[in-house]
Amino acid sequence: MKQTKLIPYLLGAIALLIIPLVLQNFGNAWVRIIDMALLYVLLAIGLNIVVGYAGLLDLGYVAFFALGAYSYGLLASPHLQENFEYFAQLYPNGVHVSIWLIVPVAAAVAGLFGMLLGAPTLRLRGDYLAIVTLGFGEIIRVFMNNMEQPLNITNGPRGIGSIDSLHIFGWDLGKKLNIGGFELASVSQYYYLFLALVTLSVIISHRLELSRVGRAWMAIREDEIAAKAMGINTRNTKLLAFGMGATFGGVSGVLFASFQGFISPESFTLMESVMIVAMVVLGGVGYLPGVILGAVLLAALPEVLRYVAGPLQELTGGRLDASILRQLLIALAMVTVMLLRPRGLWPAPEHGKSLQNAKN
Repeated sequence: MKQTKLIPYLLGAIALLIIPLVLQNFGNAWVRIIDMALLYVLLAIGLNIVVGYAGLLDLGYVAFFALGAYSYGLLASPHLQENFEYFAQLYPNGVHVSIWLIVPVAAAVAGLFGMLLGAPTLRLRGDYLAIVTLGFGEIIRVFMNNMEQPLNITNGPRGIGSIDSLHIFGWDLGKKLNIGGFELASVSQYYYLFLALVTLSVIISHRLELSRVGRAWMAIREDEIAAKAMGINTRNTKLLAFGMGATFGGVSGVLFASFQGFISPESFTLMESVMIVAMVVLGGVGYLPGVILGAVLLAALPEVLRYVAGPLQELTGGRLDASILRQLLIALAMVTVMLLRPRGLWPAPEHGKSLQNAKN
């Protein structure tokens, strides 16, 4: 029986490993779509700790994504060397810090800002918490957009370019790799890295869910007053949720900056935060398989709908813009799903059992 249960997992693992090898034959654009979907999976897993496990609505989560991206952008590009004489003398060839140092630094910075965000919001709930976190996300974006004068730290709306691709043990993921005459594109190499990190993140998140801390988060989510009465330190537990969720965002930002090679404040708007929250809610709040499904679908759907919006635009005689039609189709799809599946596409199996038992 155990071997029979393992077969679907093995088939799924094999499919995940060969997907980029098949898709790169049809163009790197398709592999890039999957890469971005995996990045959003990482972000959704991190936000699920805050929203799904602890029940704290966070609409400024993209701020931690931005902090990770700018941490890598500043420490792995010529920007500091070109704008500060000190760095030009210290690093004449540009600042190129190792990925093994930048990832912990970005995770720590994002985690610290996550706890700083959580500290003044400990007494807030519901809509008020959502408004404060939304404001935090916008503050970070505005700072990134304006920290060009008097010292050019972020290069303002022009963004930071020429960012290094990832180097792991001397292996440059930004270059094509030839293995026995078979060419592996850069986007396919990033895919395997993102897949490995998503797998690790799922394991960490699952262990957190089953841990004592995870149970404390869920107790706060269900009834904060009862959790406090049972001896749970709600203040520290909430701060830990904000900090842990933020670290996932920081690491995702590092990967995004290295993958794109360019970052600007336009990549970290409010709509990005809303989309990440929608991924968690649409998939199934607090349930990892549902969160992953929601992230993959919402990340890939806009790109797939490009091929639908074009013909629809032709039907209207070109009167409607293709991008507007695409947004309309995404909104209709989300509304339809939430009407048909109000608890998410793949909700937790335990959800609603007590209510069903009460009715019986």
